[in-house]
Amino acid sequence: LTGLIVVQVVFRYVFGAPIFGVEDIVRMALAVVVAGSIAYGARHGAHVSVDILQQIASRRLLKYTDVAVKFGGAAIVGLTAVALWQEGECGFRCGDFTDNLDIIHTPFYNLLAVGMAAYALILTFELIALLMAFTHPGPNEKKYSGG
Repeated sequence: LTGLIVVQVVFRYVFGAPIFGVEDIVRMALAVVVAGSIAYGARHGAHVSVDILQQIASRRLLKYTDVAVKFGGAAIVGLTAVALWQEGECGFRCGDFTDNLDIIHTPFYNLLAVGMAAYALILTFELIALLMAFTHPGPNEKKYSGG
């Protein structure tokens, strides 16, 4: 991908002859890379997160906020996957194609939808794991007796 961009820049500015359609190919290739990296990044902790709450909150409060964040994230990402799939279904009749080469966006929307759906599944499984461990106290925490 980077090599293709470098070749395009050299041809455009050194030879004065840009390569037709490279922007379309780069955009669609980037969609494939993003689709493949969404769930991978989530599974390996590569996404941006803010950990300030962990420094100031109790473990009990963190349990509740973690559940809320996982549930909300899974719902939002799941809805995003559905919306991407539906947008991809519209396809060529809605004008969803690239500017120069007329590459239809449908398979790329569908790939992004699958990547988002995989991320939603990861968040759902992490939520289930959190809920299963929710009643177990941490090593420095007294078991809550409810009163």
